[in-house]
Amino acid sequence: MAEETVKSRYSDEELQEFKEIILKKMAVAQDELKHLTKALQSENENGTDDTGSVYKTLEDGSSTLQKENTSHLASRLKKFIQNLEAALVRVENKTYGVCRVTGKLISKERLRAVPHTTQSIDAKRNQYK
Repeated sequence: MAEETVKSRYSDEELQEFKEIILKKMAVAQDELKHLTKALQSENENGTDDTGSVYKTLEDGSSTLQKENTSHLASRLKKFIQNLEAALVRVENKTYGVCRVTGKLISKERLRAVPHTTQSIDAKRNQYK
């Protein structure tokens, strides 16, 4: 840990490791987004055409709520992907892993867990004080 506070940036090898982590997370997120988008585009395929109007109304309300939730998840995934793309730019610029608040290196453990972060744990904690 003391070594990380002395360095001003991560080595090219370390940046490559982080880039691979980011790319893997991005691939998973893009795949999930593709499935959510497909779910949003599909019509109600529950076969409620021959059921009573009361049940169809309930089913339509449930379907609307489900589509709203799916839309919210898709929106969050899009933002997550944008943050990962920004992290890749920082990797290419060799500024990845530097806290935007303190200017110190963010711990490797934090970057592995939250690869798109731009703040160290200390900076994030102080943000809410």
